[in-house]
Amino acid sequence: MAFVDTSLVSGPVPIVVTVVGVLGLVWLVLARRRRHLTRAVPVAVGVAAVLTVAAWFGIEKIWRVFPDPVETSVYVWVGLGVLGLFLLVPRMLAATRWWTRVVTVIATVAVVATSALQVNLVFDAYPTVGTALGISSVQEVDVDDVTGRTADPITGTPLASVWTAPADMPTGGRILDTPIPGTESGFSARNAKVYLPPAYFTARRPLLPVLVLLAGQPGAPDDWLTGGRLVQTMDAYAADHAGLAPVVVVADATGSTIANPLCVDSPLGNVASYLAKDVPAWVNATLQVDTDPAHWAIGGLSYGGTCAMQMTTNYPQLYPTFLVLSGQLEPTLGDKQRTLDAAFGGSEAAFEAVNPMNLMATRQYPTSAGAFVVGASDPDYQNSAKQLLAAAQKAGMDVRYAEVPGGHSYETWSAGLKLELDWLCTRLGLTS
Repeated sequence: MAFVDTSLVSGPVPIVVTVVGVLGLVWLVLARRRRHLTRAVPVAVGVAAVLTVAAWFGIEKIWRVFPDPVETSVYVWVGLGVLGLFLLVPRMLAATRWWTRVVTVIATVAVVATSALQVNLVFDAYPTVGTALGISSVQEVDVDDVTGRTADPITGTPLASVWTAPADMPTGGRILDTPIPGTESGFSARNAKVYLPPAYFTARRPLLPVLVLLAGQPGAPDDWLTGGRLVQTMDAYAADHAGLAPVVVVADATGSTIANPLCVDSPLGNVASYLAKDVPAWVNATLQVDTDPAHWAIGGLSYGGTCAMQMTTNYPQLYPTFLVLSGQLEPTLGDKQRTLDAAFGGSEAAFEAVNPMNLMATRQYPTSAGAFVVGASDPDYQNSAKQLLAAAQKAGMDVRYAEVPGGHSYETWSAGLKLELDWLCTRLGLTS
């Protein structure tokens, strides 16, 4: 168990792997045969460089699959990993003994591992060995285990004031992996991940508030369980509050890892209707939770944060509480004209009709409240968050702003959820 909990983002592992990777690259470059150093190495370096630059140009200038530029360091580290692979064969051919061939294979693995580790350090997506290997200690449940209704559920505001944990309550929460069909929207979503706290699994169940969480782009609902540390954060909160915590529905708001449907109803997908109609309808029909929208919130990271802002301004009656973690100033596909053409029929007016900044400039939201959290090393998103904060204040919202250590990564987003959880649960009527 200690092995799977080993950190990949702090401690000795990143240092050791990087040192071994550098030594591995040196081994792959150097050989006794002059031909290897004068011919094979330059060719491998040239091919790796061309492929890396081509990938950068295709992703950043042509395909533009991501709304924000990928950090240059990511391309550099990926390029070094590719270089290690290209050096494998010529270094094997230059080897004269069996053990040098074994070392060559190990060196190649070390270079590729270092490349992957350094990219992971940028995003903090896999904080431990277990998350990288897909090993989880979280207990999963089937939908049939959670759909039943308990008689005479416990209600009250704050809920903690009328709740006493029974002796047989589980010590940790459970995860439900389930489809939430786009019955009305027609949106084709991947399976959602639903966190159910210990109090949900009691004979007389409390009616818990609901937090809808959204991942980024590229991304998937699973990201909140790995880099987002959702279960650890919610279980820790529940442990301090007699098993109480929100039911967290990590819904899919993109449809695929790299899709960017902009969280609106458009030819790219009816995401807004999915989150406004299908997700609440499924939750209320399937789970026994508090159905009062005043006790529901929506939040997300990066694209998911932008989407949360869109939902709370377009559907304040459904999501009057929000958590924006490093959200963008407005939904975007990378440039304004491309965004308008792809999702709004080229119409600026259609875009402004659903854009949070435009809505907050023309409407008042006296019953809405939210939190903006951004990384202390993420100046671009700090600027966006501060503009959104000012607009929200002018629109009558009760809003707050915080910076936590980190950049545009899961280091920031996992810390942001943990930081705002007390405020969120008070707002949702769980605690006072």
